[in-house]
Amino acid sequence: MSERNRVNVKIYGQEFTISGDSPRDHIIKVADHVDRKMHELASVMTSCSTSVLAILTAVNCADEYFKNIRLTNDLKSKNEQLEKDTQHYVQLWDEAKKSFLQYKEDAKTSIENKQELQRLYDKKKDEYDKLLAEFKELTERFNNIKKINDDLKLRVEKYENEKDSTKTEVKELESRYKDIENNFFDLQMENIQLKSELNRYKKNIEQDE
Repeated sequence: MSERNRVNVKIYGQEFTISGDSPRDHIIKVADHVDRKMHELASVMTSCSTSVLAILTAVNCADEYFKNIRLTNDLKSKNEQLEKDTQHYVQLWDEAKKSFLQYKEDAKTSIENKQELQRLYDKKKDEYDKLLAEFKELTERFNNIKKINDDLKLRVEKYENEKDSTKTEVKELESRYKDIENNFFDLQMENIQLKSELNRYKKNIEQDE
């Protein structure tokens, strides 16, 4: 059993001995509070007796007490609500943290996928560049072959033209040859005729001798 404290205090000019389980400092603080409240009322209610002031002070202190109880209950209710809100926000924080960790993991996977896609893109780009270089080389070779083909075509056309010209010349030569052959035949006939006449003349001469 705790020891009771007996404290001598002075309230509104009168001395009292208060006994209680509360600490000495607390009892003095309560007595000072009551003394201050009585003096505050006395300053505005100068005609009241000490007993009336004591009752009014008790009523005011009781009013403060119940107000404090109500305020305490309100604060307790708000505190409970704050605790609930805190738990709710803690839960939201945990969920947000999990979501962030999942997002971080997804981001890491996304980065890895992006790097893999970049690697595949670079590989395909290298293949494309090689194919493009081969295409340019083939295009250049094709253009060279086309140029050679065009040159050959021109040469063939020239040859055909020259061939046609040669054919014409051959025909002309054949015609001239025929003319010469005809003339030669005529000359042969003439020669035969002349030779015949010559022989005839020769015989005639020989006969005349």
